[in-house]
Amino acid sequence: MSEKTPSSWSLLKDDLHADCRIFEIRKQRFLRNSDRKQGDFFVLDTNDWVNVLALTSDDHLVMVRQFRYGTKDFSLEPPGGVVEDGEDPSLAGQRELLEETGYCGKNAEIIGSVSPNPAIMSNRCHFLLVREVEKTGEVSFDPNEELVTELVSVSDLKDLIRRGKITHSLAVNAIFQLLLEIGKTP
Repeated sequence: MSEKTPSSWSLLKDDLHADCRIFEIRKQRFLRNSDRKQGDFFVLDTNDWVNVLALTSDDHLVMVRQFRYGTKDFSLEPPGGVVEDGEDPSLAGQRELLEETGYCGKNAEIIGSVSPNPAIMSNRCHFLLVREVEKTGEVSFDPNEELVTELVSVSDLKDLIRRGKITHSLAVNAIFQLLLEIGKTP
C-alpha cells in the first residue's frame, strides 16, 4: 500500500483540437498542484456507451458478431452503442438491443459501469442486464453497421474468452460483471 497521497490536479485550459464526428479531441493543460508543474494532454471526449447483457430464459446470452474498423476484423460481443445526449443508459441499451438484434426483454437494470480508458477518454461504458429476452422484431442497422446475432450459452462464456474468441475488452468486462451478478464465479 502506498504511503504517499496523490497530488491534486487543476484544469487550466481546455481547447477543441479536432472534431471527429463521433468524438472530439480536446487539448487540455493541467497543473499538478504539489509542484506547480504543467503539461498538455489530449483527451477523447465522447458520449457514454452501453453494452447489453441480454439473457434468454434458457440461459443464453444474445451476442453480435460485427466488423470493427480498428482491428479490421470481426468481434463477438454484446450488442450496444452510444448513449445519446440526455438519454438514460437503460433506455439506450434497450433501444440498441432491439435495433441490432430484434430482441427485447424484462427487468432491465444497470449492473455496473467502467471508464473505457481513463488515460485518454472522458466517457463511461454502462452494462445493462435484460432478462427473459425474446426475438420480437426485425433489426434496423445504422448505415455503416452489419451484425450477425449469435446466442451463446452462459456456461461457454469463460471458455470463449480463454480461447481468444471474445477479445473486445469492454465485452470481457461486461461478461465479468454478468457472471458476478448471476452468481457464476468468473
